[in-house]
Amino acid sequence: MSGTPMSAADPRASVAPIPFRRTRRLVFALLVAATTGLGLGTMFRILHVGGLTPLELAILVLFTVTFGWIVIAFWSGIIGFVLSLTGRDPLSLAKASPPSPPDDARSRTALVMPIHNEDVERVAAGLEATCRDLPPITEARRIEAFVLSDSTDADIVARERATMAALQHRLADHCQIHYRHRDSNAGRKAGNLGDFCQRWGQHYDFMLVLDADSLMSGDTVHQLIAEMEANPRLGLLQTVPIPVRQDSLFGRANQFAAAVYSPMLATGLSFWQSDAANYFGHNAIMRVDAFTQHCGLPELPGRPPLGGDILSHDFVEAALLRRAGWEVRMRTDLGGSFEEMPSHILDYAKRDRRWVQGNLQHLRLLGGSGLHMLSRVHFLCGALAYLSSLIWLAILLVSTIDALMRALIEPNFFTSNAQLFPNWPIAPPNLIMPLLGGTLAMLLMPKVLGVCLALRRHPGLYGGRARLVASALLEALFAMLIAPLMMVFHSRFVIEVLSGRTVAWNPQSREGRALPWREALRHTWPGTLAGTFWAWITWWYTPTFFWWLTPVWLGLMLAAPLVRLSSSLTIGRRLRQRGLLLVPSETTPPAVLKGLTLPATVDGNAEPAPPPKERPCDMPLQSFSRDWAHNPPTQEQGIGK
Repeated sequence: MSGTPMSAADPRASVAPIPFRRTRRLVFALLVAATTGLGLGTMFRILHVGGLTPLELAILVLFTVTFGWIVIAFWSGIIGFVLSLTGRDPLSLAKASPPSPPDDARSRTALVMPIHNEDVERVAAGLEATCRDLPPITEARRIEAFVLSDSTDADIVARERATMAALQHRLADHCQIHYRHRDSNAGRKAGNLGDFCQRWGQHYDFMLVLDADSLMSGDTVHQLIAEMEANPRLGLLQTVPIPVRQDSLFGRANQFAAAVYSPMLATGLSFWQSDAANYFGHNAIMRVDAFTQHCGLPELPGRPPLGGDILSHDFVEAALLRRAGWEVRMRTDLGGSFEEMPSHILDYAKRDRRWVQGNLQHLRLLGGSGLHMLSRVHFLCGALAYLSSLIWLAILLVSTIDALMRALIEPNFFTSNAQLFPNWPIAPPNLIMPLLGGTLAMLLMPKVLGVCLALRRHPGLYGGRARLVASALLEALFAMLIAPLMMVFHSRFVIEVLSGRTVAWNPQSREGRALPWREALRHTWPGTLAGTFWAWITWWYTPTFFWWLTPVWLGLMLAAPLVRLSSSLTIGRRLRQRGLLLVPSETTPPAVLKGLTLPATVDGNAEPAPPPKERPCDMPLQSFSRDWAHNPPTQEQGIGK
């Protein structure tokens, strides 16, 4: 095993290069730039009538950032639709075909599942379902599993030991299961994986990282391994995990959206990202030596929230692998990769609060030495995913202030005492509605194309054509109503991080539960109050603008009912009974989902077998400073040092 990509002279490294890699990136960048420029020019012509005020200039700047963000998703969706419709692989642009590893390929793979104070029964159930779905292990391709515990609760650790001992016994004839508990949570998940690589990584060629709620079919696992064997330059291969097992209205709406839209959008992203794709932190396979040698994460200088441990480590690890010359790809046509998600808006927002902090840290790495240009794009887009909410809120507030000022301040048509004729305001060009309609069309087009693709390919998996269309309309309406609330949540989170407030990264809740009204009101009343005041003041002083703001103030005023009702398991299950928001994992569930059952009560005194003998190795910390290329970092060095 080697931590350096094989030479092109090696016959096993003769993998076909990605065609038109630079050209496709250039074309995509030109499409985004041209479309954003058109929107910017139109908005400028609308605002420039009578000259730009400082408020209008602020609106123009904020609009450009938000519009550009929409344009990237729009063109990614268009490209993904065309490639998916024609059955083309987004990288090779040829008809999709399974990988062909060499006949003499030999590999050992570890399914690694880092956990921290998780529901251990669910962990064991998911891992058991995945392992039982694996084809028989052969000498040429061996697969084992590691549960890497960083749990700090003594009772949870005791349950882990007993549950893992029972799991080892049940899977003795299917797959070797190893359990390791470390007393420290140093480095969080990245530190947990790093500890595995340093102690046991040398036993394995590849590691497939699973979250505590991950599920993966055995066929998918083997296809990922085969692609790693077939391409010795491939350092990391990411799948597109789809949410499953959702019962609440909120969970089912998001589950439906992911099933219909995510593979198509991911295909578009893969087209222009090519060999510099991103890593989502789970449901991905990577080359152990490459990860060990190049993904040791340093601490960011300064105090949290923007300093200390790198929290959203996955983006950074993908960037480091690409910097070292390894390919980072995404398989978008491969099913059988699943995850679970929070069942209601408040838990979903709580998870986003952690990601806001981690993704804003990436802004400090934009100037890191030696990084691929697309790695910097990933860092920027990851931050903009949450900054865009604050920008959108700022646009709405500035626009409201501007509208109120125009309503309250009488216009002055005589700007000079010697002026004989008034300066009548020139009517703005008839561009407001085209710009609004074009922006709305770009927002909705990926959803429309995703539904068209599902209608053409397999509508029966979503309950039939009529139910598929009805489900898409229901999901779109729900997404529109909760968007203002999520905007407020994300804006608050960004402001908290930038003002120095940090947050603990605790395990997320994935089990469905209906929220009580008291809890829904406690978390939404400030937004409801703001929405009510916003609606009243615009209705009183500028009724026209009031109607323009309807989607915003309506979503905020309905925040508590939306949070409460969307958490309802009863509503979600009734929709499923009526064939709405159905997804393929429900209509034709794969074997790995059918096999997911919680284990029976286990012997609390049982102890798991010890992990295999260690083969220690170093995992050097990386540096992002400008002297990185000339002075490789040591274990004691970190970023900026």
